Order: sequence, then C-alpha cells, then structure tokens
Amino acid sequence: MLKGFKEFLMRGNIVELAVAVVIGTAFVDLVSIFTNSIINPLIAALGGGSDVGLAVQLVEGNPKSVLDFGAVINGAVTFVLTAAVVYFLVVVPFNKIQARIKARRGIPQQEEPPSDNELLIEIRDLLKAQANR
Repeated sequence: MLKGFKEFLMRGNIVELAVAVVIGTAFVDLVSIFTNSIINPLIAALGGGSDVGLAVQLVEGNPKSVLDFGAVINGAVTFVLTAAVVYFLVVVPFNKIQARIKARRGIPQQEEPPSDNELLIEIRDLLKAQANR
C-alpha cells in the first residue's frame, strides 16, 4: 500500500505541479518584499521625482487614470524570480532524483530525438541510395 502511494507521489507531473504551487506561493512574499524594497525604489528613481514614479497620469487629479509602468516591471521581476527559485531549488533536484531512481531500476534513459538536420541528411542519403540502384 505504501509502495503504491510512493509511486503515485513520484510521478513527475503530479509532484512537480504540487511542489511548484506550494513553493511558488511561499516565495511570492519573499520576492514581493525584495521587489518592493529594492526594485521599486530603483524604478521610481529612474522615472523621475514625481509622486507617481515611473508612471503617467492621463487625467490630472484622477488617481484611477495612472498608467503605472513600474508596477508592470515589478510584476515581471516577481514572476521571473519566483519561477527561477522554483526551477532551481525544486524541479532540477527532483529531476535528478527521478533519474537516479530510473537508473537504479534499470530503466533506460530516453534518447533525444534526432535534430532536423540529422533527419534531412538521412533522407538525402536514402534518396541517393535509391537513385543509384
């Protein structure tokens, strides 16, 4: 019973998805603090000395008419940092563990498919061989 549960958990897609959600959620706060404390002030400094930083206010006096480019950059930085942390701290080690398990069980590694150039060269050689018959 425990062996079946272990195999269920070690299926690549399920574990990677679950871990990515949990770790991603945990790191969002950390990355948000980093971007709010370090990236946002840098963006605001580049955007000038106005109250809105790196943004454009379309209608003076209407705070809902602000195009905030700094927030977009902040969101992009947050996403990239979170994805990098999840990939390098969770996905890469998990894939290495999976490869070790497969090697121990004697499951052969999947071969990479041939590149387009290799396939075209093979087709060319086959056509030449047929033409020379």
